[in-house]
Amino acid sequence: MQWFTPLLFLGTTLAAPTPSPTLEERATEQCGQYQSQQSGGYTLSTNGWGWSSGTGSQCSEIDSVSGSTIAWDTTWSWAGTATQVKSYTNVQTSFTQKKLSQYTSIPTTWKWSYTGTSLAANVAYDTFVGSSPSGANTFEVMIWLGLYGGISPLSANGYPFTPIATMTIDGVAFDLAYGLNGNVKVYSFVAHSRAATSFSGNLLDFYKYLEINYASNGFSSSLYLQVIQAGSEVFTGSNAKLTTSAYSISVT
Repeated sequence: MQWFTPLLFLGTTLAAPTPSPTLEERATEQCGQYQSQQSGGYTLSTNGWGWSSGTGSQCSEIDSVSGSTIAWDTTWSWAGTATQVKSYTNVQTSFTQKKLSQYTSIPTTWKWSYTGTSLAANVAYDTFVGSSPSGANTFEVMIWLGLYGGISPLSANGYPFTPIATMTIDGVAFDLAYGLNGNVKVYSFVAHSRAATSFSGNLLDFYKYLEINYASNGFSSSLYLQVIQAGSEVFTGSNAKLTTSAYSISVT
């Protein structure tokens, strides 16, 4: 959720999830600025923290949940400040917060598609780690699978960002951006394809890459994994729809 314009919702605690919906409720759209639906270990949140910077609307819904796999969508149209995020509608997973060294694997799969006109948006995992399970965020680690329009991750070397490294993780080539949002150190892995619509990998591989290559910046396996979200930061566009046909993650 990082950009050349500092964002304001880092470390914000999500509202308490609502009770698990019935099958019928999963097909009910939520169009309020801060609404959520919960099913199993997932919570779908609108998170429209930047709505005041634009004019438009947005709705989201859980389409189905089968075992550990969720399908969901968000539709939106926004005009206004082109450099300001309007929302980060996302699915957050519940898990036990532990040190990175204590996890054996974090396998995840995300199959998605995007349609719309003049899109400025991303499709990204957004995760936070810190020195305690629920304290202040020390690092934000994003994995951008999709990038539409003239947007950029937060970068200390200007806009658009210049990668500080390139690498291949879980079969996908990424550029790496780095910047600061207040005291939070932000690493953003951006897929070369800018539209990795069928991703399957292990989130631990991204953290291990940072542990090996950026230990001098304080990234270590003794940090706690605090939050894992997956969704779309939207800026401007019309008749947009992000459809996630299958998303799953297991934190063990």
